[in-house]
Amino acid sequence: MRPFRLARIAAEAEGVRLRGMATRIATRVVFAVIALFFVIGALVFAHVAAWYELRTALDQSFLITTAILGGTDLLVAFILLFLASRSSPSRVETEALEVRRKAIEGLSNALSVTAMLLPLLRIATSFRRRRRE
Repeated sequence: MRPFRLARIAAEAEGVRLRGMATRIATRVVFAVIALFFVIGALVFAHVAAWYELRTALDQSFLITTAILGGTDLLVAFILLFLASRSSPSRVETEALEVRRKAIEGLSNALSVTAMLLPLLRIATSFRRRRRE
């Protein structure tokens, strides 16, 4: 009965780990989508007004004002992508993985004991049969 219990514990720990990993991946996707919205929003809505304001207020050329706006957009995008890529496994995921490893180790130990006992059981069974005959 113990191997089945260990297998069930390992499966439950793997389920917890996979749920935690799915949550982490979903968070990363949300950060990436937000970063994309910032890039698109900055390009579509703010560029015309900011470009015009920079060009008239600083009396800069077309290329310099475009470079300033492009650099600002890239900076915001890199910051958001950095936040999205910084995600690491949570404490729950790490603990669930450790529980799964221990359960699988216990399962393999229990199965190896069972594998060792099977030949002894066969010998004992054949010995009993010989005694009955």
